[in-house]
Amino acid sequence: MNILAFESSCDETAVAVVRDGRIVLADAILSQADMHALYGGVVPEIASRKHVEAIAALTDQALEDAGITKAEVDAVAVTFAPGLIGAVLVGVSFAKSVALALHKPLIPVHHIRGHIAAAYPAFPDLAPPFLALSVSGGNTLIVDVRDYTDMTILGATRDDAAGECFDKAARVLGLPYPGGKPMDELAQQSAGGVYTLPQAHVDGAPLDMSFSGLKTAVVNLVHNAEQKGEALDRAALAHDFTAAVSEALVSRTALALEQTGHTKLVAAGGVAANSMLRAALEKLCAEKGVQLYLPPLKWCGDNGAMIGAQGYYEYLAGNRGDMSLNGLATMDLDKIGY
Repeated sequence: MNILAFESSCDETAVAVVRDGRIVLADAILSQADMHALYGGVVPEIASRKHVEAIAALTDQALEDAGITKAEVDAVAVTFAPGLIGAVLVGVSFAKSVALALHKPLIPVHHIRGHIAAAYPAFPDLAPPFLALSVSGGNTLIVDVRDYTDMTILGATRDDAAGECFDKAARVLGLPYPGGKPMDELAQQSAGGVYTLPQAHVDGAPLDMSFSGLKTAVVNLVHNAEQKGEALDRAALAHDFTAAVSEALVSRTALALEQTGHTKLVAAGGVAANSMLRAALEKLCAEKGVQLYLPPLKWCGDNGAMIGAQGYYEYLAGNRGDMSLNGLATMDLDKIGY
């Protein structure tokens, strides 16, 4: 089954062709990162307009790369939530028009379910049940994946997403947007252990997280050093910040593994590309005898392949959209109503 998949929830326009949820025939992505770097972050209106400009040509490219015709498309999948609403609506509107024109089923896909599904093409043997840690610029979740479309959130951030904190910390350290990769590279230049940063714990919710205090601590530390004319070890601060984020994520993942008894762990989302976090998860899983599934870096960020992969299983579960499908800025992945 060939699924033509669209992802436009933030600043990447992505179109992919995925066969049977596992084989990626094409994965075309146009990033706007360089443009938004001028503003230090994503400008929603610009993102939406650039999606409009790119999505049709990118679709043609994906079909050409896949070596199939429009007639060989069996279904159309699209991210419909969550995301920047203007950006999401571009993908939803275009996908609806394609499905209507080709007389093919329309499959709505939750963005975070897509991130988790990025592991399926990378690991053909992977199947639920498993625990998933999904960490990106917009979401930070620990998810009990009981089946391909049966998921429950066990823990989540109460405020800022981990990826957002990386971008904010990178900005105050004078690094370019997006901040994840520059922060990772800077952190590797130091052994850390110089700065003591806060770890937040949510009373009564041991699997929940809070990163706003950590972000504020880094901002205040840098500003205080600048105001007093004191030297700042940028590499050490990047390392200690990354270590603090990693500790918050890994410690709660360890607890979730104990509570659920899962023997498989999937890491997903843009922050899953961070080298310190990947190493910490590898260490955790080696100690606990848990099989770790880390998708390749190209599928950690937003892409169409992950939407096509999850779209296949949503289709098998009977989840369909019609021409009334709307985009949504927010929606819990375990409370989806198609």
